[in-house]
Amino acid sequence: MTDLAAFARLVGMGWRLARADALVPREAEPYLPSGVAALGAALRLVAGPQSRQGRPGARLARVLECSGPVAIKLGQFLATRADIFGEPFADDLSHLKDRLAPFPQAQARAAVEAALGKPIEAVFAEFGPAVAAASIAQAHSATLIDGTPVAVKVLRPGIEQQVAQDSAVLLLAARMAERMIPTARRLEPAAFAGTVIRALNLELDLRFEAAGADELAAIMAKDGFMTGPAVVWEGVGRRALTLTWARGTALSDPGALALETLDRPALAATLTRGFLSQALNHGLFHADLHEGNLFIAAPAQLTAVDFGILGRLGPMERRYLAEILWGFLNRDYTRVAALHFEAGYVAAHHDVDAFAQALRAVGEPVLGRDASQVSMGRLLAQLFEITALFDMHLRPELVLLQKTMVTVEGVARRIDPGHDIWAAADPVVRGWIACELGPAAKLQALLKDAADAIAGMARLARAQGAKPALRVKEPSPREPHHPWLCFAFGALAAGLACLAFAYL
Repeated sequence: MTDLAAFARLVGMGWRLARADALVPREAEPYLPSGVAALGAALRLVAGPQSRQGRPGARLARVLECSGPVAIKLGQFLATRADIFGEPFADDLSHLKDRLAPFPQAQARAAVEAALGKPIEAVFAEFGPAVAAASIAQAHSATLIDGTPVAVKVLRPGIEQQVAQDSAVLLLAARMAERMIPTARRLEPAAFAGTVIRALNLELDLRFEAAGADELAAIMAKDGFMTGPAVVWEGVGRRALTLTWARGTALSDPGALALETLDRPALAATLTRGFLSQALNHGLFHADLHEGNLFIAAPAQLTAVDFGILGRLGPMERRYLAEILWGFLNRDYTRVAALHFEAGYVAAHHDVDAFAQALRAVGEPVLGRDASQVSMGRLLAQLFEITALFDMHLRPELVLLQKTMVTVEGVARRIDPGHDIWAAADPVVRGWIACELGPAAKLQALLKDAADAIAGMARLARAQGAKPALRVKEPSPREPHHPWLCFAFGALAAGLACLAFAYL
C-alpha cells in the first residue's frame, strides 16, 4: 500500500471516529483539559446521528469493529482496563475479544480442506459451527475420527491483505507522530509499530502458532499455574490449527465469575503467577492474556488458548525484570534505580539518587495495598511524568512484556477487585532470585567459569603444539606435563573451599 492510500485510510478512520463522537466523547468533557475539551467540541460539529446512539464505549466499538484487525486489538486491550476507563466502557468493548460476527461455515470448511490438503471427513467426524470469532480468526467445535473433542482455528478470508493495509496505516501514523509531536519521540512510535506488525505477521501462519502452543503447553505443565490444550498435528496447516478442546468456562462469559465454589482471589493470583513464571523462569510467555483467551474452572483452574502472540525474553532481560521486581518488593529503591541505569533504561547523565527518589514516590503508595486502594489511572499518569522527566525511551524488545503485564493486571483486577499484584508476584520472584542468584547458582556459575577457563587453556596448548617453529622443552620425569593445569585445579579447589566456608 502506498503512503497516499495509507493516509486516506487513516483520515477515513479519524472521520468515522469524529462522526460517532468516539474520538473525544462529550461524556468525557468535564474531566479533560480545556484545550482537549475545545477540540472535542469542534469535532462534534461534524458528528452524525450515530454520535447520539449508545455510550462512548459502544460508539467506539462500532467504529473499531469495522476498521480492521489492528483497531480491534486496540479495543480488546482497552476492554481489559475497566479500572482505568470504567466498567461500562470496558463492557461495551468486551465483545471485540471473541464475539465478533463469524464468516460462513462453508468458507471455514473450504479453508480447512485447502490448508490440510485433504477432505475434512478424513480428519474430523464432525465439524460444527463457530463458537468464537475474533479479529484474525474464528474457532469451530469439532470431533476427531477417534471421538476426541477439538477446537479448529481458521483464519478469516482475506485477512492477510487487511493486516498489510492496517500495518501500512500504523507505520504511517507512527512516522507522522515522530515528525509532528516532539514529546512522542521518546516513545519510539516507529519501533513500537514495527513490533506490533511483526507480531501480527506471525499470527498469519498457524503452523507457527502450533509450534508455540506446543512449546508453551510444556512450560505450563511444568509450572502448574495454567494448562494449555494439546496440538493435533494432523489438523495443522498455514490457515488452520487444531487443538484439543479447552475445558471450563470462557472468562469472557458474563456469568463466568459467578460459578459456584470459584475462589476468585486464588484465581487472580494464579493468573499473575502463571504469567510471571513463564516470563522469568522460561523466557517465553503468552502475550495475549485477555479474557477471551482464558477458560476457568472452580476453584482456581486456568486454561489459556490462542497462542498467536508469544513474547520472548533473553537471559539479561529476565534478570533485570526479576531484580527490579525484587527491589520493589523489598522497597530497595536505590537498587531498582541502579538496575535501570545498568540496563540502559535511563541515560547515564541522570542522577541515580534522584531517580531512586522518584521511584519511591511511585512505589510507596501502591506496595502492600490491594487493587481497590490504588488508582491505576493516577499511577500511570505519574509513571508517564517520571519517564518524561528522566528521558526514558520505549524499549522495543520489552513492548510485548509491558503490554501483557498491563493486560494481566487488568484481568486480575476484574477477577478479584482486591487483588494485590505485589503479594501475588512475591513467591515467583523470590523463587527466581533463590534459584538464579543464590549460593547454589553462584557455585554453579563459578564451576562453569572454571571449566571454560580450563577448556580455553587446553585449546591454547593444542594451538601452540601445532606450530612447527615452536620448540617445547621436554619435561623431566618428575615434572608435570602441564604445570598451569595443576595450578588451575588448585586455584579452583581453593576457591570452592572458600565459597563453601562463606555460605556455611
